Amino acid sequence: MRKKIILLFIVSMTVVGLLSFTAGMEYQRGDVNQDGNVSIKDVTCLIDYLLNGTWGDEPVTPEEPEDETFIVNGVTFNMVAVEGGTFTMGASDEETEDQREKPAHQVTVSSYRIGQTEVTQALWQAVMGSNPSHFLDIASPVETVTWDDCQTFITALNQITGRNFRLPTEAEWEYAARGGKQGQGHIYAGSAAIGDVAWYYGNARSSTHAVATKEPNELGLYDMSGNVLEWCQDWFDYYSDAPQTNPTGPSLGTYRVCRGGSFGSAASSCRVSFRVNYSPTIKGSYLGMRLAL
Repeated sequence: MRKKIILLFIVSMTVVGLLSFTAGMEYQRGDVNQDGNVSIKDVTCLIDYLLNGTWGDEPVTPEEPEDETFIVNGVTFNMVAVEGGTFTMGASDEETEDQREKPAHQVTVSSYRIGQTEVTQALWQAVMGSNPSHFLDIASPVETVTWDDCQTFITALNQITGRNFRLPTEAEWEYAARGGKQGQGHIYAGSAAIGDVAWYYGNARSSTHAVATKEPNELGLYDMSGNVLEWCQDWFDYYSDAPQTNPTGPSLGTYRVCRGGSFGSAASSCRVSFRVNYSPTIKGSYLGMRLAL
């Protein structure tokens, strides 16, 4: 910031000097905005460029988030940057008969960060001092947690880190599962072959498994299909066909959305468009979470 202030001062003084030095010349070197005059507007134009990376009224492009690594009480976890974009959310009639996934509709999401893996038992224990899971293994996803439990965990994590972690919205979850702008249109998160990317009914042997032991999707995210269902922030509601930007679901409801399928799910329930709804007070060994930021 100090360097930028110094640079602003030098540029401003240079342009101000040019106001008199170049006045009356056929080619005015101080006319940076090319309006035919050398004036204080040229100083403003340069300052806008240095501060915002824009000329004049050109809109400011927000900086894209970057990946971040956090360490909480000795446990490391990674948040992957997801560049915002527009995608088709939901499924077609050919993909499923489940009305909860239809109609397919256009959704735009802003950039955000999402957990590279599901929240592990190690991280939960580091934050909460206990482990509620049925399948005890610190490298596996935490499970047997309600939506309300997840909110308690997030509040404690935010107090430790000073950040604003949260659950992903359902739209953010599906966009990330589909691979964001790098998505290849796979039916599962990262592949057309479920066994490559998911622990599910066909290979999990009735148990969760350590995170990141299957292949990641296009964004480098693991277990977006299978292992445990993941709570989302939204109250459940049926879709409409209207385009939406950063949807967050209804303001009130009875059930919260879960995504991704679990170790006990059929392949069809691990598709990137699959959605299910549960009471926020229910818990089970198939229910876990992933962070967003």
